[in-house]
Amino acid sequence: MDTEVRETENVVIVGSGPAGYTAALYTSRADLDPLVIEGFAWGGLLQQTTDVENYPGYPEGVMGPQMMQDLRDQAARFGTRFITDDATKIDLADEAGGLHTVTVGGKEIKARAVILAMGAEPKKLGVPGEDELAARGVSYCATCDAAFFRDHETIVVGGGDTAMEDATFLAKFAGKVSIVHRRDEFRASAIMLDRAKAMDNIDLVTPYVVQSFEPGENGSLGKAVLENTEDGSTKELPVTGAFVAIGHKPNSHLVADQLPVDDEGYLLVEGRSTKTKLPGVFAAGDLTDRIYRQAVTAAGTGCMAALDAEAFLRDTPIDPEAHWTPDPSRVEEAGQAVADSAAVAAEPTAR
Repeated sequence: MDTEVRETENVVIVGSGPAGYTAALYTSRADLDPLVIEGFAWGGLLQQTTDVENYPGYPEGVMGPQMMQDLRDQAARFGTRFITDDATKIDLADEAGGLHTVTVGGKEIKARAVILAMGAEPKKLGVPGEDELAARGVSYCATCDAAFFRDHETIVVGGGDTAMEDATFLAKFAGKVSIVHRRDEFRASAIMLDRAKAMDNIDLVTPYVVQSFEPGENGSLGKAVLENTEDGSTKELPVTGAFVAIGHKPNSHLVADQLPVDDEGYLLVEGRSTKTKLPGVFAAGDLTDRIYRQAVTAAGTGCMAALDAEAFLRDTPIDPEAHWTPDPSRVEEAGQAVADSAAVAAEPTAR
């Protein structure tokens, strides 16, 4: 572990992705000198995504890994430190002013505030071809990727409200959407099921499960092999897009015994804030979001968590007489830089 670790950190951010890196950007610009435990798989799910066309600021779209590198670089510009390793244990203090402990690589890191941004993972089918064809036809987010399948033949795998919502959204773009479910009955609410049935280009394919995904001539998804759950027969569906909608699993296992979670494991926060039940502990991104799960909403809650953490540290100083930032000179330098920029902007433009 080459990154400098202080005896007591102001803020430790566990997790990366849009939430973690945005929290790092805001806390570093607030002169809190954050430390990010970004994990070996830094950047989150967007590292596995190709074209991202729905994130503000990229009018031509951007590759997922490039966008995450941009967010990371922006946080690093203001002094964020990174440890590219996984946290293995988190011990949270239960009183204001107490120190939290994050264990990484056998080393215990003490922090006055912790921002949890470990994200959530889509549940997978675990069938042949799924991993190999991820981002090449197999997707876990219709809102993200539906527009890439305009007029294509596609399937949605699942039987709950998420599957119906994905299918209905996908049907606006795709030529045909087949909803594949293992039973004739669906777990989805009646209103969501009826909405899907009302779409002319949506078919219900039951009772089937996906046996495998297979590539076409171009190496991308070409067909889905389905197996009938009643008689064991198989059939092939020629598709170029497959959307797996069987749920997500939040990465809350390190703190689920210390913080309230819902019935699916998502961390619960107070109202519209990112505050958890423990002082100095904040949660952001898909770890708390069972509904939207978008990069831009994750980034928004990362900003909120940073502001909540900043307010907490301001109001809970270690030494009431001390300035609550580690290096007040950095505030003066930042203020001077802003003043210099304003002076340049005020100069008359040459004609």
